[in-house]
Amino acid sequence: MGQLPEKLRAFVNNRWLVFVCAMWIQSCAGVGYLFGSISPVIKRAMGYNQRQIAILGVAKDMGDSIGFVAGSLCDILPMWVILLIGVVQNLIGYGLVWLVVANILPDLPLWVLCVAIFVGTNGETYYNTATLVSCVQNFPRSRGPIVGVLKGFAGLSGAILTQVYAMINFPNEAALIFMIAVGPSIVVIALMFIIRPVGGHKQVRPSDGSSFLFTYSVCIILAAYLLGVLVLEDLVGINQTLVTLLGVLLIILILLPIIIPVLVVFASEPSPPVVENLLPKREKEEAGSSEQDAEEVILSEVEDEKPPEVDSLPASERQKRVAQLQAKLLQAAAEGAVRVKRKRGPRRGEDFTLLQALMKADFWLMFVSLVLAAGSGLTVIDNLGQICQSLGYSNTNIFVSMISIFNFLGRVGGGYFSETIIRKYAFPRPVAMAVVQVIMAFGLLYYALGGPAQIYVTTVLTGLGYGAHWAIVPASASELFGLKSFGALYNFISLASPTGSLIFSEAIASGIYDYYAEKQASLGQSISGSMITIPLGDDDSLTCEGSICYSITCALMSGVCIVAMVLSLIVVYRTRSVYAQLYGKSRT
Repeated sequence: MGQLPEKLRAFVNNRWLVFVCAMWIQSCAGVGYLFGSISPVIKRAMGYNQRQIAILGVAKDMGDSIGFVAGSLCDILPMWVILLIGVVQNLIGYGLVWLVVANILPDLPLWVLCVAIFVGTNGETYYNTATLVSCVQNFPRSRGPIVGVLKGFAGLSGAILTQVYAMINFPNEAALIFMIAVGPSIVVIALMFIIRPVGGHKQVRPSDGSSFLFTYSVCIILAAYLLGVLVLEDLVGINQTLVTLLGVLLIILILLPIIIPVLVVFASEPSPPVVENLLPKREKEEAGSSEQDAEEVILSEVEDEKPPEVDSLPASERQKRVAQLQAKLLQAAAEGAVRVKRKRGPRRGEDFTLLQALMKADFWLMFVSLVLAAGSGLTVIDNLGQICQSLGYSNTNIFVSMISIFNFLGRVGGGYFSETIIRKYAFPRPVAMAVVQVIMAFGLLYYALGGPAQIYVTTVLTGLGYGAHWAIVPASASELFGLKSFGALYNFISLASPTGSLIFSEAIASGIYDYYAEKQASLGQSISGSMITIPLGDDDSLTCEGSICYSITCALMSGVCIVAMVLSLIVVYRTRSVYAQLYGKSRT
């Protein structure tokens, strides 16, 4: 009995408890993914056209991605304060939108709703920053799986909140916006004091592999369960009692991972602490041997003079060749035969500040690739409600939930796949990024060509590809540019989504949609016998029907994803030596 207080203290400070609570926060934090469900509600209530809805979508994307403040504050404030700021913003922003749509407040100008949606969705950046920074610091050698699972639950939150909304059975559609404002805030307030770095790199256990396997199993079961519920609702139709029962089972599945920290603390024997380091032992010894500035200069020069084939040699042979080259450079520098350049800033794989990372071509190549691919995926997500309606589907919530599920699987699978290729083969992690961009390109092209069941194929492949980016890119950035400024780096990278959405959704997709909607409206007036064409005002709600509404947009975005794939392969070529050193394996 005397050990109980110690066990409870160990439980509260256990890194797996932090990870599980972070999963719970993320499972309701991705409110931006429900925009496809709430945008038709706002469109009907406010009488907006598609371009105005697209502007609201861009405001949502900007709020979801501009996290400079959150990234900066996480270095100076406790994590619970970061989470509390997110709660306040979420309540104020989406609370105001609900008041307007529910006619409790009078109609407000479009720019006011843009600001409200921006503020409400920006609260999500505080949730993401606090959970990701805390868990990546607690699991420094498992960044791919950690980022993948956390971002996966954020992507799945759209489907989870949709099921909870159906379970509660609100009397009107506007209540979904109310739930977005209140639901996540309650969960975050309940858990905000648990989310923090707890020195997790000192809590390594042999059972960690089994814990990750259990986590992946829960993720797969959860995704399969949600997909099964969607199919059941779409094909059969179920009564409210069964909907409520399915919702309760969903909540139990989400809570299930709490078993991991409970077993780790209360059901396992104490084990001596093992420190989990960022670099392998060999790399630590190499780093420790270059404490003096002169030696660092020589090591920097070695990177420039080293033949490319050295990186593909086995670890022992590579070390031998590098040591020989370093000895030659030391002798030549001592004799004045060569002029050794002074080391300028950190090398890839070391800790960068945000400004230092912005000076690197690799950072911008990854960022532009993400703008093109993630911007295309987000355009589909934001316009999914209108895409479904244009094809004649009345229940858009099913497809919004479906893309959330496959977004989740993409993030979890992207983290696992990218971790596998770097652990087993020391391939650069951006290889996985190039693969998923090809998958996205195929899915978008399939819609453009009007293939059978096009909405299902595009929803699945776009969700998988888009989701995988958010497991791969943050982990890649942390490996190439370090963990010291990971919060700032992550939030800058997140700007890629609204940048791409601004280009593809607001400037291209909405313009093409409204063009065909006006064309169909004019044609409809002519067919009805009206000889006078009445111009449609800006406030008139236009509706486009048929796959033509988005097929041209999808064809353009498919080509853009191929360009993104080429940029990712350039990053792979440039960073292959960094990954060979970090993970100490050859590509043979």
